[in-house]
Amino acid sequence: MTDQIVPVAPPSAEWLRDARRARTLSLVTLVWLGAESLLGIAAGLEAHSVALIGWGTSALVEAAAGLIVVWRFTGTRTGSAYAEERARKAVAISFWILAPYLVVHVAHDLDAGHRAVPTLLGIAVTAVSVVGMPFLGMAKRRLGVRLHSAATAGEGTQNLMCATLAAGVLAGLALNSAGWWWVDPAMAVLLAAVAVREGFRAWHGHSCCH
Repeated sequence: MTDQIVPVAPPSAEWLRDARRARTLSLVTLVWLGAESLLGIAAGLEAHSVALIGWGTSALVEAAAGLIVVWRFTGTRTGSAYAEERARKAVAISFWILAPYLVVHVAHDLDAGHRAVPTLLGIAVTAVSVVGMPFLGMAKRRLGVRLHSAATAGEGTQNLMCATLAAGVLAGLALNSAGWWWVDPAMAVLLAAVAVREGFRAWHGHSCCH
């Protein structure tokens, strides 16, 4: 099912309340992602896990989307259709920044013969994301539809991608011990493809339900 994001409607009291909620959720997510990124990258370097490093790096991209949404709903930009258009395209670009990094990193690690190994820190930080990020993502996507804001919906989609990748990273770390080492880089490449697709959807103002 696909929701078409349309230009921002004239602000009502309810719309403004939702705008404040979107900004607050983005601020909360920024704090979460800061810790997630640091811990995820540290665990990925320890485990030689390209997907875990990519997941930690994707948290920085998500943080950029969060900053864009905070910018979008601050001050006079809150009721501006022009600000929404700029924010929507900026969120789309944030999706596209992630994809080439993941592909290059996968190629480098495969060429170097790196194989992911289990790490308690990696398991813990990804497990927290699997449990918590879907709540934030779905809340932002609902707000995005009510606000007619593709930027907000796109940030929510990135949060859902984060949770999905975290689940894949957990599976990859577990399956690597059984000899299925390819699951880890395959998940990273899959994330890159999804990021490109979602970037195009955000650019054109569409919100995809996951």
